[in-house]
Amino acid sequence: MASKGKKKVKQNKHGLNWIKQTLTLDENHGWQCPEGYQVFVAGRGAVRIDVPQGWKLEPKEKSFRFVNAPEPNDDCALEVSFNLLPPELDLKDFPLAGIVKKLAREDSRDVISLGEVVKLKRQTAKIVWIELKFMDHQEGDREAYSRICVGIGSGVQCLITCEFWADEAEQFTPVWDHVLESLVLGLFIDDPRTGFARPD
Repeated sequence: MASKGKKKVKQNKHGLNWIKQTLTLDENHGWQCPEGYQVFVAGRGAVRIDVPQGWKLEPKEKSFRFVNAPEPNDDCALEVSFNLLPPELDLKDFPLAGIVKKLAREDSRDVISLGEVVKLKRQTAKIVWIELKFMDHQEGDREAYSRICVGIGSGVQCLITCEFWADEAEQFTPVWDHVLESLVLGLFIDDPRTGFARPD
């Protein structure tokens, strides 16, 4: 690992400048995830998920995209974005299920089936997701799945999408399941070297 404070400015294929900085983790840091995964945190803890080890990160203007292999050899793409919400906003009755249904129904691709909304129970967040199957005509009429998740909690709203080929669902469905299982919203971190949340 590079020494603390070393920075390198990189430009991605979208023409965006990002600062890559490698930090040495404290010996007793609090970052944990299962073997085969790595922790991804955006916005100092606004969103935290586990992604498979070795997946390539492609930062975009308003989101973060992970692929299992460099394009055009990728078979699965996972994308995450988030917004910080005004503290006075009352989201108790926010229609998350209606939002993901609307997103799925407005998909412009050749959708051939649409699943039911799945609701996940969390103490501090509301999380819902939906799956659609579509025909990718650009790839020789190959069937693919797209999954859309919207979550709200602790002053953060996130959108997570995942797309993979239908004939590779057995391989990538567990990845999606673990991403949602590991999803944490609004647990802000002061020092990434320690990974511990700010005190309340």
